[in-house]
Amino acid sequence: MRNEDKGKRGMSPRSQEPLQVLLVDDHPVVRVGFAALLGQLGIPLVINEADDGTQAVEVCLRCTPRFALVDLSLGGELGLDLIRRIRAISPGTVVLVVSMHDERIYAERALRAGARGYVMKQNAAKSIVQAVRVILDGQIWLSEDMRSIVLKRFADRTAPEDAKFESLSDRELEVFRLIGRGLRKSDISQQLGISHSTIETYRANIKRKLGIASGAELYRCAFLHFQA
Repeated sequence: MRNEDKGKRGMSPRSQEPLQVLLVDDHPVVRVGFAALLGQLGIPLVINEADDGTQAVEVCLRCTPRFALVDLSLGGELGLDLIRRIRAISPGTVVLVVSMHDERIYAERALRAGARGYVMKQNAAKSIVQAVRVILDGQIWLSEDMRSIVLKRFADRTAPEDAKFESLSDRELEVFRLIGRGLRKSDISQQLGISHSTIETYRANIKRKLGIASGAELYRCAFLHFQA
């Protein structure tokens, strides 16, 4: 999955025009940090920034970025939905997810949405440059731990505990995560832009799919996996 030397050769400043880059995160200071880290690539870059999905799509329509760094938490919009939109309107843009959310739950989901790699924010400082080189070289980037989980799953045909969440839709998983962060139904409704009755439907689906009997157990399970 990794070939850093080949990636370095493929991105020589002499051999390429400046790369268009898209940074999508709703915190300006985080985008500044990403831009500084990308400076370590040692190649000319044109940095475009967006703090939500609408701005990100506008950038993709305007300049077709070579690659995009995308957070999964963008207010009321799912980052997974944005990845699909970016890939649909700009197929040449390769996407790297940089997120605080547990890669064991979200990494494979992000890859299925069209991303080429997943880096947890706490590891970004040491991993992001190599990850970008790898995905620009046409390969997939995952941490060693995540690669081991994926390979073990195929090797022994047993799923890790977090794989039980694979039965949840992206929206159900997001509602489950927000419950774990302690948000009330009204807060979730406002953040995701959906009705209270829709949230109740998602809650019922989550309990059914995960074998959860009560609302109290739902909150406990969500808190254990997604506490803020």
